[in-house]
Amino acid sequence: MKSGNVIFCGVGGQGILFASEITSFVLMKSGFDVKKSEVHGMAQRGGSVVAHLRYGEKIYSPLIEPGTVDIEVAFEMLESVRYLPYLKQESRLIVNMQKILPSSVVTGAERYPDDVLAELRKRGLAVFPIDAYETAKSLGEIRAVNMVLIGALSVFLPAKDGAFLAVIRERVQEKFLGVNMAAFNKGRDIIKRMQDEGDRTHDKILA
Repeated sequence: MKSGNVIFCGVGGQGILFASEITSFVLMKSGFDVKKSEVHGMAQRGGSVVAHLRYGEKIYSPLIEPGTVDIEVAFEMLESVRYLPYLKQESRLIVNMQKILPSSVVTGAERYPDDVLAELRKRGLAVFPIDAYETAKSLGEIRAVNMVLIGALSVFLPAKDGAFLAVIRERVQEKFLGVNMAAFNKGRDIIKRMQDEGDRTHDKILA
């Protein structure tokens, strides 16, 4: 049985915790022991939000040690850099290219860096930049950003066939099911297109 560590990060209001819950249920449905931990005290004020998810035959702690993350799913571009100490050389990094300016940038006290992708790539990580916001917008529902990213993540997880779609049907209200299914499939297709290109890092941001 495979095991792994996944970290979800971003800012409040992006649906990060729901994404981690969906993924947890999928992995449990696939036969894994799963432990999850969340930090979301500033979620309602647009602050940093992170969820740790660990799965395997038997997991005793929900917390991920620095340098042991297999996959990072960053819902906001700058937040992807915040958790670099948790990554290792073999980590995969899914990055939503959406920028949400922190208060320090809004007030002019600091500047939003313009070289985030370059910082990630120089670490030699497998970086998968995806414009999840524009993808969700094209479907008519910007709140489906998290489902686009779940779809992207699904390509890399050892889930049973149909487990993701089954859990989405169970956890999403009927009136939102269609657009969420479409968003999931879009995210999954984007990553598969990147894999077909055969590059370890990708200069083109897909949506």
